[in-house]
Amino acid sequence: MPEYALIPLPLQRTAEVPFQTYKRRQAALARRRLYPLSAFYTLYAMLVLAIAFSTKYPWIAVAFFSAGCATWTLVEYLFHRYVLHGRFPPGKGLIRKFLHERLDPLHWDHHARPFDGSHISGGLKDILPLFFVAAPVSFLFPVYTAPAVLAGAVQSYACEEWLHYALHFSNSRFPLFRRMKKYHLYHHSPRGIDKGYGITTRFWDGVFDTRFPEAVRRSLSKN
Repeated sequence: MPEYALIPLPLQRTAEVPFQTYKRRQAALARRRLYPLSAFYTLYAMLVLAIAFSTKYPWIAVAFFSAGCATWTLVEYLFHRYVLHGRFPPGKGLIRKFLHERLDPLHWDHHARPFDGSHISGGLKDILPLFFVAAPVSFLFPVYTAPAVLAGAVQSYACEEWLHYALHFSNSRFPLFRRMKKYHLYHHSPRGIDKGYGITTRFWDGVFDTRFPEAVRRSLSKN
């Protein structure tokens, strides 16, 4: 049996509910969480691009939007590694209490119950406070520059959330997708939990030396 298959079943699944039935229900729950997030950030990105394309610099807008997409892959890696896999013990003070209550259980519940639709993806409100700060600040610059970068980043965020959903629930036979799925599910195993933080790309795992061992990578690359 491949090592990436050694993943505990969801804790909430009961003997009375077949796993495939449970999985379908959780997939539907995860999709309902993703719809508002996807609609909001996609509409924002489309609006920014529409305004940027109406200027004399549409290709500059494309370049900055693409830079935002690339930037998101680094943000995704760092957030996954240092925030979602971070530990925030309780302590005195409002900040430490907030970090412990909001961030400590944010991702570990997903690892404990990898098919729980409540923890597969983020919700609209998760990064909304940051967005409401970043968006006005970005418009201090020409719309085809910083606003386009932010549009690319938030659109990539929405796409990454759907990719993560698919990695847990889709059974696509597309070779590249199958390799990405095996890579991610190995991260959910006890042997891979401290490596393989990249979801959309393995590039940053290579840069920051958090790739799986070579033998594991070779095994996961086989279709």
